[in-house]
Amino acid sequence: MDRLIYTAMTGASHILQQQAAVSENLSNTNTPGFRAAINTFRAVPVEGPGLPTRVMVVDSVVGADFTPGSMEPTGRDLDVAIDGKGWIAVQSGDGKEAYTRNGSFQVTTNGILQTRSGLNVLGDNGPITLPPNAEVSIAKDGTIMATPSGGKTAEAVRVGRIKLTNPPESQLARGEDGLFRMRDGSAAAADGKVRVVSGNLESSNVSAVEAMVNMISLARQFDTQMKMLQTADNNSKSASQLLNING
Repeated sequence: MDRLIYTAMTGASHILQQQAAVSENLSNTNTPGFRAAINTFRAVPVEGPGLPTRVMVVDSVVGADFTPGSMEPTGRDLDVAIDGKGWIAVQSGDGKEAYTRNGSFQVTTNGILQTRSGLNVLGDNGPITLPPNAEVSIAKDGTIMATPSGGKTAEAVRVGRIKLTNPPESQLARGEDGLFRMRDGSAAAADGKVRVVSGNLESSNVSAVEAMVNMISLARQFDTQMKMLQTADNNSKSASQLLNING
């Protein structure tokens, strides 16, 4: 009885948390470069007085699905997609380096190259600043060329290069902001082999159909856990009545 209550109670609680994670994946089906989070359940013994028979269920994020999404042409010069493996280095809200696959950029009024969410795109020497009123093109290796408005291609000037990196996926951890960081807190080294494709964006790798199926499956699992709790309650009442009769 004791084991049943702990298992069912913690199972129902963490199913709700897993539903939240699946909902987040589902809400990012249209976010460029998004990587789906992978959740799983694991059993953990309950420590405390009494016999070691109680076990609770814990939901944990074991990692991310690094399967690449498809390339979608946009025709926009400030959109880039990673060709194969690799990451784009950005400056996160805390000022530290983080990594994303979302290559949809914009230029601020001060000429700073940023992501659509307002994060500075990092280059070889920090944030990248572009000259005003210039036409920008991004090469396969991340080199940014700026041409004066109405000028000729021969007048293009190199203004920087996007920091592209490709650390082992096992060393990356997703933050609450959706960005990835090195688990040891260090900055990954630039990788000259990473290539980007201008005028394209990588789609999210979340399958809307699979996410919906997971939501339905989790809802049914939650109902099962609640029925187990009801069964445990009924069994407890029946046992109490038998004890009263015997007494």
